[in-house]
Amino acid sequence: MASTMKAIQISTTGGTEVLKCETIPRPNITGSDDVLIKNHFIGVNFIDIYHRTGLYPLPLPAIIGREGAGIVESVGDNVKDFVPGDRVIYLASSYAEYVNAPAKYVAKIPEGVDSKVAAASLIQGLTSHLLVSHAYPVKKDDWVLIHAAAGGVGLLLTQLVKSIGAHAIGTVSTPEKAELAKSAGAEHVINYTSQDVVEEVLRITNNEGVHVVYDGVGKSTFEASLSSVRQLGSFISYGNASGKVPPFDITRLATKNIRLMRTSLFGYLVTGEDFQKYTSELFDLLLGGKLDIKIWKTYKLSEARQAHEDLEGRKTFGKLLMTP
Repeated sequence: MASTMKAIQISTTGGTEVLKCETIPRPNITGSDDVLIKNHFIGVNFIDIYHRTGLYPLPLPAIIGREGAGIVESVGDNVKDFVPGDRVIYLASSYAEYVNAPAKYVAKIPEGVDSKVAAASLIQGLTSHLLVSHAYPVKKDDWVLIHAAAGGVGLLLTQLVKSIGAHAIGTVSTPEKAELAKSAGAEHVINYTSQDVVEEVLRITNNEGVHVVYDGVGKSTFEASLSSVRQLGSFISYGNASGKVPPFDITRLATKNIRLMRTSLFGYLVTGEDFQKYTSELFDLLLGGKLDIKIWKTYKLSEARQAHEDLEGRKTFGKLLMTP
């Protein structure tokens, strides 16, 4: 096995120009609870952009990325659940040919699930599943507003909301994205470039508003989200695609007794038991046909800059992957 590998490493934060494809030493098992994985597919997510820009600071230099799928190369002395050759998904720094991941954040890919689909579904699938089951448990006949409904998480949220029997209202920026959101199960789609989101939400819901809004966009949608929630409704913020939400007066929630939650996927994945439980539930959703994973494009690792530019530029539909 080669002693070096290719990896995308940043030594400073900033635009896509800080993404450097470097030749660095290949990792070895450094702890008794580690799993060394040869990467096959690497997920690209908005959290990678937050790390690159410094919104979510990392010790530098750093290999960015948070998820992938591959084949186990070797394991630490304490690892009993994995052996070389296993197909796995994992959470660890992933923009590289090889990854050394903690065993508690590694899970076997079951028969019937393609490795590419597994990589494409991990973070966004877990995020969507936990948003509708834990952050706000969606119930049959609920009205649900989903921002960026044609994005990776948005499409999965829409599918899950429909499977529960609730009503999904999606926001999008183009007619093409509107069609994609409808195909995923959105009953109503609002093009925010030409329509007023709040006016449309109130019209659709007979002036009551939605039971819950799922907002991964952040700064640019915050006010519309707040105004779209009904009395005793819930506002679940889970991302900052348009920038960080500025501080606001918490007493504004009192007018309608709105519940506001800023959730994070990793807040649900504190232990290895959590990770195994929720990934098992995710695979059940995939195998049961509840989730159809849309992959927009698969880039080469050396094309990481282009992948980030496309994701930030809202040019994409569904999931972005890279291959080493």
